[in-house]
Amino acid sequence: MSSNTYKNINISFINQNFNDDEKTEKNKFKYKSIKNYTDNEINSFVYKEAINIAHSTFLQYYISLLKTKHILIFSFYTNDYNSKIIKITLFLFSFTLLYTVNSLFFQDSTMHKIYEDYGEFNFIYQMPQILYSTIITSFITIIVKKLALIEKNIIEIKNEKNIINNSKKFNKKLKWIKIKLNLFFIMIFLFSIIFWYYLSCFGAVYKNTQIHLLKDTLLSFGLSLIYPFGLNILPGLFRITSLKNETKVGKGLYIISKIIQII
Repeated sequence: MSSNTYKNINISFINQNFNDDEKTEKNKFKYKSIKNYTDNEINSFVYKEAINIAHSTFLQYYISLLKTKHILIFSFYTNDYNSKIIKITLFLFSFTLLYTVNSLFFQDSTMHKIYEDYGEFNFIYQMPQILYSTIITSFITIIVKKLALIEKNIIEIKNEKNIINNSKKFNKKLKWIKIKLNLFFIMIFLFSIIFWYYLSCFGAVYKNTQIHLLKDTLLSFGLSLIYPFGLNILPGLFRITSLKNETKVGKGLYIISKIIQII
């Protein structure tokens, strides 16, 4: 997998006519340096590194967050050190998990409400269930990602000096990556069986709720695709402000942006 995440970035800004030659050289250095990093690497820089080598505009940073946090964009359109197959598997698992979590909220009160509404879909009544399912699924997916994604491990190897010459250390890190991936696929396989069994039983017992469950799941899925566009605005506001204010206050704002970025 290529680490040249920014090969398609418009580099016209490098050719701008600056009166200050030193500033021009610094700008070129930043572009060449950025080319060698993925979005996750850049967004995890410490403050001093971020000042010299980082996204210079709010839009660049905002897009980088969407590429790493929006599950659809991340799974199909982001180039990083993670396996494309694993990212797609994680995407499918997330949708199946969402379907299952939604079904868990179908209790006696829900069935009674459907009966009272003569089978009509009551969006207002179902809205809390849709929100809870989205939040729960997002939280679980974040945890599963820690096991599934290996980019952080690859970055550690990449930043480790002379690790290639230290075969023992290299093999140890490589072994840990293999263990993570094996555990991930075992977990996905087991949970897929559990989800399939539970949903099959649920469908057999509550035949008349299948349309409602599907609508809830699709609405929850749609919400999970929409909220990252709003949520990722906040860390960008703190981060770009901090990079323009090279003081203790700026450093504090930068730390806040990294904390919010984790969400």
